[in-house]
Amino acid sequence: MPISVGDAIPAVKVMQGGPDGPKELDTGEFFKGRTVVLFGVPGAFTPTCSAKHMPSFLENLDALKAKGVDAVACMAVNDAFVMGAWAKDQGITDQVTMIADGSAAFTKAMGLEFDLTARGLGVRCQRFALVAKDGKVTHIAIEAPGAFEVSSGQAVLAAL
Repeated sequence: MPISVGDAIPAVKVMQGGPDGPKELDTGEFFKGRTVVLFGVPGAFTPTCSAKHMPSFLENLDALKAKGVDAVACMAVNDAFVMGAWAKDQGITDQVTMIADGSAAFTKAMGLEFDLTARGLGVRCQRFALVAKDGKVTHIAIEAPGAFEVSSGQAVLAAL
């Protein structure tokens, strides 16, 4: 069952990818006491993720912050090195926290896994976006497989 409005964000140890290399991130602490937008993608460097999903959040960062968002984070079932390289490719320094859920533990804890083994990709994260206030989900939008309609930066901004 996927995480839904009113649910607490699970506390899971994941890795954060960035320009300074991997570091551990505790999701329970990361979401505590602030408003966070988290969006998940099936994979770093994939076409829709790179050309549409990430750019939609980068284009709307200032507007999201103006609506009270303290942090924007992107997660994928990739390792921290891949997430760091993708951040560099997208021109991200610290605007977006890049969450590397290499073993899909956080993805599975939220019930957002998507099995793409038949396509050679293994277990991935569904495309989604959520808003959490002090660790509780206040909005979530999960895309149908292959779609990109409800989880963009613009859609999250409209939901705030």
